[in-house]
Amino acid sequence: MTAPLQVDTRALRDALGCFATGITVVTTSNLQGQPVGVTINSFNAVSLEPPLILFSLARRSHCLPLFEAGQGFAVHTLRDDQKAISNRFAFSKDDPWAGLSFELDARGCPLLSGVLSIFRCNVEQIHDGGDHRIIIGRVIDFSAEVEGEPLIYFRGRYRGLSPGEEARAEVELEVDRDIWMSW
Repeated sequence: MTAPLQVDTRALRDALGCFATGITVVTTSNLQGQPVGVTINSFNAVSLEPPLILFSLARRSHCLPLFEAGQGFAVHTLRDDQKAISNRFAFSKDDPWAGLSFELDARGCPLLSGVLSIFRCNVEQIHDGGDHRIIIGRVIDFSAEVEGEPLIYFRGRYRGLSPGEEARAEVELEVDRDIWMSW
């Protein structure tokens, strides 16, 4: 039997931070119908058929029980000019909804305005993931904007796409489209 690896959690966090991620805000409502949201960068696609996404949420998160209750939720992909929204839902001690433009969908789930994309989901499955819970959602509706750049997080800081990368990425996409579509 192999001894468990002793991990320096700060060093592990720094190493994981070398993977650039997009920033999302995941929203739902509490039992009283009040909007709830949390900033997440652990979001990714799982499947196209059926349409599934996932995000993970720390077990210590105050809003985890609301997502575990199995109500619907929405994932909002933030634009590069929405750092303040990301910070509101990540760090704010005040009401993060104060002054924000949003609407409620038919299920009472809050939908933020002006984001790059929104994925409205039902909870499909929830799995243990160490100090996090992995929430898999079935996409029931989505929308995406054509214009705008994503808010990116890399090595503990917000980042943007540098000029010229978009054109290069489009050329690479044409060459490797079959590989890219296999995610």
